[in-house]
Amino acid sequence: MADLVASVLAAADAAAAETVAIRYDRRSLGYRELAGRVRAGAESLRRLGLAPGDRVLFTVRPGPDAVVLALAIVHAGGTVVFADPGAGAALFAARASLAAPRWVAAESLLHLASTRPLRRLARSRGLDLPPYASIVPEARHLHAGPWLPGTPRGAVGLRALFAGKAGRGTRPGHAASGRSSQHDDARPASGAGAWTSGGREGDEALVVFTSGTTGTPKAVVHTRGSLGNGLSDFAAGIGLAAGQNVLTDQLMVGVPALIAGATWTFPPHGTQPGAPSEAYLDLLDGADVLFTPPATMDALLKLLALSPRPGTARVRTISLGGAPVLRPLVERIHERFPNAAIRTIYGMTEVLPVAIGDGLAKLATAPAPDGGDEAGTVVPSVRARVEDGELILSGPGLARGYLADLPGNPLTEHRTGDLVRLDGNRLTLLGRKKDMFIRGTQNVYPGLYEPLVAGLPGVSDAVLTGVPDGIGDDRLVLVVIPEDAPPVGLDAGHPLTATVAAALPGLMDAGALPDLVLATDAWPRAGRQQKLDRRALAAQVGAWAAQHPGALPGDSASEGAP
Repeated sequence: MADLVASVLAAADAAAAETVAIRYDRRSLGYRELAGRVRAGAESLRRLGLAPGDRVLFTVRPGPDAVVLALAIVHAGGTVVFADPGAGAALFAARASLAAPRWVAAESLLHLASTRPLRRLARSRGLDLPPYASIVPEARHLHAGPWLPGTPRGAVGLRALFAGKAGRGTRPGHAASGRSSQHDDARPASGAGAWTSGGREGDEALVVFTSGTTGTPKAVVHTRGSLGNGLSDFAAGIGLAAGQNVLTDQLMVGVPALIAGATWTFPPHGTQPGAPSEAYLDLLDGADVLFTPPATMDALLKLLALSPRPGTARVRTISLGGAPVLRPLVERIHERFPNAAIRTIYGMTEVLPVAIGDGLAKLATAPAPDGGDEAGTVVPSVRARVEDGELILSGPGLARGYLADLPGNPLTEHRTGDLVRLDGNRLTLLGRKKDMFIRGTQNVYPGLYEPLVAGLPGVSDAVLTGVPDGIGDDRLVLVVIPEDAPPVGLDAGHPLTATVAAALPGLMDAGALPDLVLATDAWPRAGRQQKLDRRALAAQVGAWAAQHPGALPGDSASEGAP
């Protein structure tokens, strides 16, 4: 097995002294300095009392400090618990309660914004921030950025932590706050055997939340080994190598770049390609490898059409993930970047990645008659099999399990819910189990398109549903939840519906384009986990269509219309 931190530190130790590891906003961090900060930060954390298996609630925005801190926490034997400050105070509290962290790492600006009266002001503008200083009782606090009002007394700044100055005078393994640094009975052990500096591949390293419910939030737990194996597979499958400049803001892409000895360039805050930003194009001019979600790539192509940049010809590899990457988008990328390799990433929170595909090979192959989407070759750390059409995964790249189920019920395999075809190690996605619509001779699987639509600017979530017509086909209706000013109930007139409808051609297959786009404020939900109730949503859309004759093709009111 590969170890996450050991792989990064090995690459850093092997790099030349002048090699840049991370570049951000005209600043750079060399590999030797990266390794030094990670090791010094880990030692500081141990002196401060971070014990093996301690969890750290992590809300530090992407950038070099976040990368170094995350690696230092894991190197010290701790676990990074990623938490979204925009999830709302109730959900944030539920996630913190489940994770039971003993540390909180947050931007000092978040501490300031979550104090009164600023917290009330933020709530009035739709941002319900949790009280960071008190969300975890008796927590030790780390803060990124300068000390600001609201930052808890005794919080340790990252500058002191990375310099190895924090916690001096405190014996390693003993908390400066006076609390015990040993696990209590309520905490699962991170594995058998004695812990040593640097930890073990089987140690817990990362907790990522995937559920948006406050009842029992769903969180995936990864180990150092599952991350190390998966991210090493990513680096090899994309072809990352020393000397390359990799442009991305994604941790799960940037860390493989570090493992490969490449330079990871962060887009500064506010220069994402979803907005017209010359600064982002300046970064793209110097990139060898680019990673984006499909919706972001769509926005970037539109930006380049308005502001052509000859310097982008340097880009040699474009990789896309986070949603299905369909043929229309691959064609547009190839037209704009004819000399670039195109890599498509299929993965999920439980297994990162599952398969890596070649976009140009997809273009050279006739579309599958069953409407499937070629996902690529299963990566070495994953074992895949198919049972009743469903993809089932196992292997060293698989996460340890779900937080609420551990330690008693670890994952031995993951039933993905994805319908696939497996030819040797070549994987074709067919959609989600039990979710399929029929339009003419084409089977339409909503799971291939919903993540893509949800990545569009202004869209919080998206569901594709069907309204049966009189001949056994489905008229497709896309329902989106806007990030801003969602309507109460279903609405065809919300400004976002026209924007989304205009963005879909060229992103998704023409045969799957919706007949209608509606906006709403929330999904109907059912069950203990409060999951989306697709049947109830389809009924709501059908009732809306009945009240608005002519809105869908095939309605009686539209027959005979010019």
